[in-house]
Amino acid sequence: MSDEPVPILMYHAVATAPNDATRVLSVAPEAFAEQMALIGDLGLTPVNTAELAAAWRRGGVLPKRPVLITFDDGYEGVHRHALPVLAEHGFPATLFVSTGWIKGAHDMGGGLDTMLDWQQVRELASAGVEIGGHSHTHPQLDQIDDEALAGELVRCKEIVADELGGEPVSFAYPYGYSSRRVRQAVRDAGFAQALAVGNGLARRAQGPYALRRLTVRRTTSVQEFERLVEGRAITRNFVRDRALTKGYAMVRRARQVRRKAIRSRV
Repeated sequence: MSDEPVPILMYHAVATAPNDATRVLSVAPEAFAEQMALIGDLGLTPVNTAELAAAWRRGGVLPKRPVLITFDDGYEGVHRHALPVLAEHGFPATLFVSTGWIKGAHDMGGGLDTMLDWQQVRELASAGVEIGGHSHTHPQLDQIDDEALAGELVRCKEIVADELGGEPVSFAYPYGYSSRRVRQAVRDAGFAQALAVGNGLARRAQGPYALRRLTVRRTTSVQEFERLVEGRAITRNFVRDRALTKGYAMVRRARQVRRKAIRSRV
């Protein structure tokens, strides 16, 4: 069994022209293609979240130089731009969906940019992308009460199961925020593992409900990306560049503006 640290890459939107709410935490399609080609050139082996967590939980064997490619929220560019590149390389990935943001019967209208619809999510799943949960309406889970927390988790899981025909086993905390209470609630809801942010390498010792990820942003150069996937100078990179904090603050502000606009129309 390998206890070597593993880079888990966190993407959001893949877009040519993202809006202001998603710009910082997006990547250009050309940059994403270059990054995936580099993963292949470096000899890394992508696995999905369930595979990594299961190997660490059961003492299984991981492939040589594993890496995870993950996407949060459910932006349409994951289907339009990322899926063809993943398919070209034969790379698995994990998409964590906020079910209330996906277009269709469950849409709560909170998506920050053009979102996937459920047919596209099904096509991603059919192409080998693991679909995980990311709550229903994307709240800060550590800031809501127990009843609301359970509702966010259970509704998300049930909707994914209804739409895809199988329950999601992996979860990612919205904004990366969690607490002991939140992690226990995620476990109680039936998720087998969950990802945070942390901007560090994932390690088995972190436990299956607090695995760290590395943020890939629009300003990530190919040189910085190579350092991230090879686990070099990560702390220095994120101390120098505080785009993650700025990006999350922008997302939170955008959501507040949308909520006020929705309330004003009611």
